[in-house]
Amino acid sequence: MTGTGTRRAVVVGGGLAGVTAALQLAGAGVAVRLLESRPRLGGLAFSFQRGELTVDNGQHVYLRCCTAYRWFLERIGGTALAPVQDRLDVPVLDVGRARPRLGRLRRTALPVPLHLAASLAGYPHLSLAERASVGRAALALGRLDPADPALDGIDFATWLGRHGQSPRTIEALWDLVGVATLNATAPDTSMGLAAMVFKTGLLSDPGAADIGWARVPLGELHDTLARKALATAGVRVETAVRVRGLARDPEADGRGWRVETDGETLTADTVVLAVAQREAHALLPEGALADPDRLLDIGTAPILNIHVLYDRKVLRRPFFAALGSPVQWVFDRTEASGLAEGQYLALSQSAAQDEIDAPVAELRERYLPELERLLPPTRDARVRDFFVTRERTATFAPAPGVGRLRPGAATRAPGLYLAGAWTATGWPATMEGAVRSGFTAADAALRALGRPHEHPLKEAA
Repeated sequence: MTGTGTRRAVVVGGGLAGVTAALQLAGAGVAVRLLESRPRLGGLAFSFQRGELTVDNGQHVYLRCCTAYRWFLERIGGTALAPVQDRLDVPVLDVGRARPRLGRLRRTALPVPLHLAASLAGYPHLSLAERASVGRAALALGRLDPADPALDGIDFATWLGRHGQSPRTIEALWDLVGVATLNATAPDTSMGLAAMVFKTGLLSDPGAADIGWARVPLGELHDTLARKALATAGVRVETAVRVRGLARDPEADGRGWRVETDGETLTADTVVLAVAQREAHALLPEGALADPDRLLDIGTAPILNIHVLYDRKVLRRPFFAALGSPVQWVFDRTEASGLAEGQYLALSQSAAQDEIDAPVAELRERYLPELERLLPPTRDARVRDFFVTRERTATFAPAPGVGRLRPGAATRAPGLYLAGAWTATGWPATMEGAVRSGFTAADAALRALGRPHEHPLKEAA
């Protein structure tokens, strides 16, 4: 097995990280088996059936600067199904003042940072002084190095306060973006990760923050199309298979691996663990990491998704963000779900620690009146269905200090690699980070195997 013949790899986990690693390994001539414990691929970005509707477990978006996820979409043939806005344009509706006010965060074609100047100058949710302070903070943020370990030790709110950002500015701008991308409010966010998000998304290129999202169910992309791409690449995909343990293969001079499942024992030259951090901790053999318990110190953060079906159209925009309301972001999922009549709205509620376990009846009582405040047409509409999806461990928590806990792809055990958005990608827990981790794990494995290959992203080559 360790000679000059075909090399074999087992990828454990069929989320975006695992699918990416499998595609990259197979593309370099490695024989790959991908094992997923669920009956589907896609990890935490998936779809399910509810009657005749196809429902995403939650709203997932990406930005134009997410070059790895855009590669993934192209690789599986899904680019046209998840297009990006021509230009960043985010409607922001504030119902917390005497009269509701609609503002917009949108860019022009001017170079950075002028591309957002006109939008900020006219942003009605901040005072003139607050708008000016945003510009000064943005310039200071642009001078930071997100990889500086010192930034990981402080929280975003402290840094913003030091740079003249009022509580209102944090609420109406920094957290408006940060909660959705980082799944945490500013006090609970590592400054290093916040700097990475805002510097890359808003200060790297005029179009970096243009928003993309799937116009079809996520399962069509991350399961159906991903399976086709894997099959074409020669990857053997097995779902509903749980891995019980990993061990060195004594018949391969200790350099190969045995992967124990419920039904059989597999052997491989390379294993990629593309599972959540706690699952990885349970499977890691002794000595694979210097301090494996650090994985257990990486916290998790929940996302709550509220789904409302109305008997008529109540929203004429594809999405909007809200201020002055517990509602954060609202998306129109009517067409993607297959709903023939009425309208289907999905509310994406990040950093939802206080509500993740709330009863559906309580959430209905709280959020339906809020939608009536935000969208007056809902007052005359009938609610045909109201349901909730909960991802209690949707992302790793981007808390200060998390950077020192996130491991790299390579372990101390030759031939064993880690992948997942929680590994040391430099990105928060996003689809982009997951794909990047798959690249990194496959790259390390192929180098060890002596297999020539090219990294898909020039920036990381």
